[in-house]
Amino acid sequence: MVNPTAGSGHGRLVADQVLPILARAGELVDLSAENYQSAAVKVRQAIDDGAVDSIVVVGGDGMAHLGANLCADKPVHLGIIPAGTGNDSAETLGIPKDPVAAAEYLISRLSSPRRVDTGYASTSSQSFNFLGTVSAGFDALVNRRANQMRWPKGPSRYQLAMLAELASFKPIRYHAVIDGQEREFDAMLCAVANSGQFGGGMKIAPQASIDDGYLDLFIVHSISRPELIKVFPKVYSGAHVSHPAVEFVRARHIQLQSGDMPAYSDGEYVGNSPITATIRPASLSVLA
Repeated sequence: MVNPTAGSGHGRLVADQVLPILARAGELVDLSAENYQSAAVKVRQAIDDGAVDSIVVVGGDGMAHLGANLCADKPVHLGIIPAGTGNDSAETLGIPKDPVAAAEYLISRLSSPRRVDTGYASTSSQSFNFLGTVSAGFDALVNRRANQMRWPKGPSRYQLAMLAELASFKPIRYHAVIDGQEREFDAMLCAVANSGQFGGGMKIAPQASIDDGYLDLFIVHSISRPELIKVFPKVYSGAHVSHPAVEFVRARHIQLQSGDMPAYSDGEYVGNSPITATIRPASLSVLA
């Protein structure tokens, strides 16, 4: 299943590279379509008919998100060929960045796939599975702005979007229920993480694991904008974890209310706050 527009048109070029390689592993069925919704219908039908044993998505984190929603709790494996802007899900799973190497790698894992956790979340308008993160706050605002930008390409788009949003940003009041315990706090950033990385390489929760049976709530408590600008670059190395404003909470069930803030998951808009998220251990089989 190919997203031809991924990575500003890179998706189709990558697909042309990897299709001959993937064909060596068996019969290929092209389930691509003109939009996500149509592709999802084709994939669900193929899975229900028992016509496929693996779904390989070619694209970025949005396609990985779609693949997780189609394949979780199904008798199929999910493979990812990275061809998007961020490719955090592929990197989390150890899939090579080079498309040809990624295709070879997926084939090598057909006989020994791995089971990983997914998060299951609901917002004001929908419910879904997620591989990476779900959030409704400053990071979601940055994601929205980055998705609207056409320049620059790659992860630096998120950095510029962050600076633009920061100009008028104020701390957000959160009401949270974490494994049944209520809390209220003001925060700059707040995200529910199944894996430790988002936004094109930001290691927001370095200790998070995609197969530990827990979610990790990442909080950056209220600090000044200059202090946030100083701390933010450290997320690319994970060095931000020692800052006194940063907090991590491991949990299995998390509710977040942050007014009418937009919610994003794996780079995709998924509605608005409130967010309810639950871990679903070993719910997805991946070629990794």
